[in-house]
Amino acid sequence: MHKTADLCDQYPDEVQVLEPIFRNYGRKQTFEGEVYTLKVFEDNSLVKELLNSPGNNRVLVIDGGGSNRCALVGDNLATQAVEQGWSGIIVFGCIRDSGIISEISIGLKAIGTNPRRSIKRGEGQKELGLHFAGVKINPGDYLYADEDGIIIASHRLS
Repeated sequence: MHKTADLCDQYPDEVQVLEPIFRNYGRKQTFEGEVYTLKVFEDNSLVKELLNSPGNNRVLVIDGGGSNRCALVGDNLATQAVEQGWSGIIVFGCIRDSGIISEISIGLKAIGTNPRRSIKRGEGQKELGLHFAGVKINPGDYLYADEDGIIIASHRLS
């Protein structure tokens, strides 16, 4: 696994660094993978659909609009993500079941927790460019995360 500080030093013009607003929740603190994007608002129907499909070592990046009114990922979805081979999950929003998730072998970073579950309307958008935490994130970008933060590159870094 690559360290974000080392990659920033080695590729200063090729990486974007997300603002340090995310906390680690999963047991795996270091993770990386190709980005799959999802934009939802207080509705985790598409999150569930994606995490129940093969992850192929990708990272699901969820733009939840920064909402802190409900959770988009809980322990059941985190477990499904591991079983389906997702490398990690980034949530620009909240999660729940954080105590249990801390024992699940998944990389998971979010901006906070909320015990309330989301609504289920089946709304949201897949595979589009996202903009949050000071960076633009596109499907197919490569994400690296560790204890120091999260970085994005337009391609895999060696």
